[in-house]
Amino acid sequence: MLGRPSVRRVARSGDRATTACATTAVGRPCYNSLCHNSLCHNKPVNLHESCDHVTIAYQTIVGLEVHVQLLTETKLFCRCSARFGAEPNTQTCPVCIGMPGSLPVMNRRAYELGLRTAVALDCEIPRFTKWDRKQYYYPDLPKGYQISQFDLPMSQHGFLAISDAKGAFEPKRVGITRAHLEEDAGKSMHDERAGVADSRIDLNRTGTPLLEIVSEPDMRSAAEARAYLDELKLLLTYLGVSDCNMQEGSLRVDANVNLHIDTPEGRIATPIVEIKNMNSFRAVERALAYEAERQWEVWQETGQKIGDVPKQTRGWDDAAQVTRGQRSKEESSDYRYFPDPDLAPITTTSEQVEAVRASLGELPAALRSRLEKDYALKPYDADVLVNQGLAAATYYLTLADTLDDAKLASNWMQQDVSRWMNDHQATIEAFPIDAARLAALLSKVKRGELETTRARDVFAAMLESTKTPDDVMAELGIEAVDESATVELCRALLADNPKIVADVKGGNEKALGSLVGQAKKRNANVQPAQVREICLKLIQAMP
Repeated sequence: MLGRPSVRRVARSGDRATTACATTAVGRPCYNSLCHNSLCHNKPVNLHESCDHVTIAYQTIVGLEVHVQLLTETKLFCRCSARFGAEPNTQTCPVCIGMPGSLPVMNRRAYELGLRTAVALDCEIPRFTKWDRKQYYYPDLPKGYQISQFDLPMSQHGFLAISDAKGAFEPKRVGITRAHLEEDAGKSMHDERAGVADSRIDLNRTGTPLLEIVSEPDMRSAAEARAYLDELKLLLTYLGVSDCNMQEGSLRVDANVNLHIDTPEGRIATPIVEIKNMNSFRAVERALAYEAERQWEVWQETGQKIGDVPKQTRGWDDAAQVTRGQRSKEESSDYRYFPDPDLAPITTTSEQVEAVRASLGELPAALRSRLEKDYALKPYDADVLVNQGLAAATYYLTLADTLDDAKLASNWMQQDVSRWMNDHQATIEAFPIDAARLAALLSKVKRGELETTRARDVFAAMLESTKTPDDVMAELGIEAVDESATVELCRALLADNPKIVADVKGGNEKALGSLVGQAKKRNANVQPAQVREICLKLIQAMP
């Protein structure tokens, strides 16, 4: 049977693939440009021949297009509600469905949110920008065109810094090509599983304001792409410009990916593929990993380079974990852009830009750096706290400053407070203990007045009331034990446990654990660490 020569993967490490080409097909050429077997290199082969082992180095090249729905009450060019979840086709008007004679009016709040994001991404903000019509036909685009921005976007040439707290890749800046405003299309729902192949159209989303953020192709792995998306989403939520709810379509990602392959003739690039239909960041990672592998195999079979075939759009099938071809990708000329005659251009002064910059507050990257520098937190701990969101980070700062112990505050935030939020599927705003009350509890732990296990008992009770730690401790019968009383308790324990004393004298200090357990049974309020320390000193002082 005719087919491509099979290429056996021997090893793979990062972006390097070591292969051996075994030509098993009949009548087809071997397209492995690094294969040195003269019998099969780029000519029809009728024999089974083994090729020399070769090492092929390639890089995955990734650029991302992120569409963010902005947090406005109304749509971009009309007063219809932009709220999610209404009955289908109930939030429309002549403007957003493109009825003849209707005229759009720009939503100033949408532009302000877009400008806020662009400034935070260190983009250049031109003084003059305009609206353009992007012409294409689709059933959920009733006007037959989309109002967008083409050659004069509202912002361009910015960057977003990304890193990995665990060191998966080196910190880097991902360039932002442009961030521009546009209106959304409607939503098509295809009922293919029922076997009737019906499609329904909901135009509620038509005209909602989107900010499209286009990155440079600066990412070199699925991990870097995931880090970029996580950091961008975090930035957008800190800015308060979007809720970034992917399940509701508030954040959508398209990925452009191809390979740069080193060959003896030089570096070549495979055709660029755009991947759509990814409904989670994890899906983006999987789609990129699959697509890189698929392009590698296609190049081995065909030798196709960028420019040999049109750019392709492929959809991600999450159930099958594969990408599937959808269509050839249009070029900008296919959309026949021209300035929208119904909308006035927008001018932005340098004073307006600086006013927006001054209003941004502390952004995630700066806060992460401050936690590491001023609070002496490890990069991982700082990353976890910042990634919990602005409200949680503010709560932590108040707690750490009041307690004057950044590490203890961090431990409780990442463990006990986070556990409560996860269990209740809630945010820090719903957490029933304010930072001042929690600091009062932790200060007792810090001073050694309350050991951690008993502190968690108090914490659990405080979750159910507004009482102070002192009041809760009184109700639970928790009180400080005088040191002299602890010493007397330890003397009694040693007298009752001569074997343990002998074991400790013999060098087995682990035996003290039994004494600590007995001490807790006699007096639940004693400090385990203090009991252990006193017992050890008393034993060491024995003849």
